[in-house]
Amino acid sequence: MEETKSSHGFAADFIETELRGTVAIIRLNRPELRNAINDQMRQELISAFEWADRDATIRAVILTGAGKGFCSGGDIGGMRDRLEAPQGDVAFNGWKRQKQTHRGVAVIHGCTKPVIAAMNGSAFGLGLDMAMACDFIVAVEGATMSMSFLKRGLVSDGGGMYFLPRRVGLPCAKELILSGRVVAADEALSIGLVDRVVAPDTLIDAACTWAEELTQGSAASVALTKSILDKTFESTDEEIFALGRQAQAICYTTTDHRASVEAFLAKMGNKD
Repeated sequence: MEETKSSHGFAADFIETELRGTVAIIRLNRPELRNAINDQMRQELISAFEWADRDATIRAVILTGAGKGFCSGGDIGGMRDRLEAPQGDVAFNGWKRQKQTHRGVAVIHGCTKPVIAAMNGSAFGLGLDMAMACDFIVAVEGATMSMSFLKRGLVSDGGGMYFLPRRVGLPCAKELILSGRVVAADEALSIGLVDRVVAPDTLIDAACTWAEELTQGSAASVALTKSILDKTFESTDEEIFALGRQAQAICYTTTDHRASVEAFLAKMGNKD
């Protein structure tokens, strides 16, 4: 697959982007700190996903990390700043930072295109939350992951308490969160925490191949399907049916639908 650098129109110190065909690769790029997330990196990540979602030539997105780790979680510098901040500022500063954290997770989860986390190494705390915000997770053999928040006297703040029960079930999610234990890739696959495990040297190629398989449909039908499926567990059957009716009405009007129907009818006509 031909690899080209993208021109995304924004400067980034801690995020790299590239294109492989119609697949955008967004790479966390602080390898010396196992891609720990700081405030600047979080903002750059949001900008990168907004670019990928906006660009009509991009059909899928892969989120991965540079170096040996996917993401070790939040930057320890933020923890240090919190300890040193005046007591009266801690809560409000934390609230503002949480808003940005949740915006970063939301832009991943809400992307209109299929998003695959290519877990190239360890994913701890917020790093694992971000991976679970993606539609799918491909991990390398030997990758480890942990919901490590309680070990720091914290709760999962990046959506893990929403995403994890949907992946592994509620009792298993409680066990993983309350224990904070480290899970290896093979166990993660067996419990549904990750979807596929591959050799390290095949990770990005495997993710790109899967991304192409997931984007055979029109951009509109893929985006609308994703948006409805993401609401399935919070909605009644009638609510999902109503969303489906609205989405289908939109699909009826698209150029892709008209072209595919005309091609199908022409093919059937040739068989007569």
